[in-house]
Amino acid sequence: MTTALGLLFALLWSSAAIATKFGLESTSPLALATIRFLLAGLLLFLYVYAFHKKYPWPRPGQWLPLIRLGLLNTTIYLGATFWALNYVSAGLFNLFVAANPFLVACFSYIWLKRGVSFLEWLGMIVAAIGLWIATWPSLANGQASINGLIILGVGMLSMAFGSVYYKKADLKLPSIVINTWQLCFGGIVSLPVTYLLEKDEFFIRFNFHFLGSLLWLVFIISIGTMLLWFFMLKQDPVRANNWLFMTPIFGFLLAAIFLNEAVTLIDLTATVVVVIGLFLSGNLMKFSRSL
Repeated sequence: MTTALGLLFALLWSSAAIATKFGLESTSPLALATIRFLLAGLLLFLYVYAFHKKYPWPRPGQWLPLIRLGLLNTTIYLGATFWALNYVSAGLFNLFVAANPFLVACFSYIWLKRGVSFLEWLGMIVAAIGLWIATWPSLANGQASINGLIILGVGMLSMAFGSVYYKKADLKLPSIVINTWQLCFGGIVSLPVTYLLEKDEFFIRFNFHFLGSLLWLVFIISIGTMLLWFFMLKQDPVRANNWLFMTPIFGFLLAAIFLNEAVTLIDLTATVVVVIGLFLSGNLMKFSRSL
């Protein structure tokens, strides 16, 4: 079951970049992100507190951690990645996500005192090498820009730190409650940021691409996939993040099918290296034993 959930998470997570690319044809990136956060947060708030009144309200000491999670996992991470997709391909974006487990392991080692085995370190280093194999040609042929990669890197750092902080905070709240408040807080903070950065570029075309992208991002990603993510994080933040190593495989496949992005020999080589890193880190060995 754990393997199936990990693979499902990787597939859905990689689809977010594809949906975002479609949405960016009809609106500006931060506008799309902010609308997504606020709509998903509002729907979850109504579900949690209007239709199912069994869920608890956060206690006084839990508000600040929830605000921090909203800033890290919503405003900074998702805002940065939406913005970065203006400058990088969806395939490269998903490959870049594979660096996140390395960052989570580092933060967990420093902050949570979680031991990281030699094979886990080796696997993550190998996966990082695969990432750079793909990144350099993308910079050279114009598929990505330095600015785009920097923005994406800021987002990855925020997500990694948010993953470890979630484990450290140990909020003792249902995952759906945590997700509700992090989306609400993240969306509220994103409003002034979006205005300041996009006041001269803001636009929305209400067409199929915009609505389809928004619906997928709200219901499948912000609600469904994030609840799955929190469930996996509660088990182990490092092992949960290791499943991000699978996103390049699904990402390149989905980008080729839906966006007609070319999959090069370098892309395939980089993906193979990333999968080898996943194998070394332990998840594929578990997967093979579960068959």
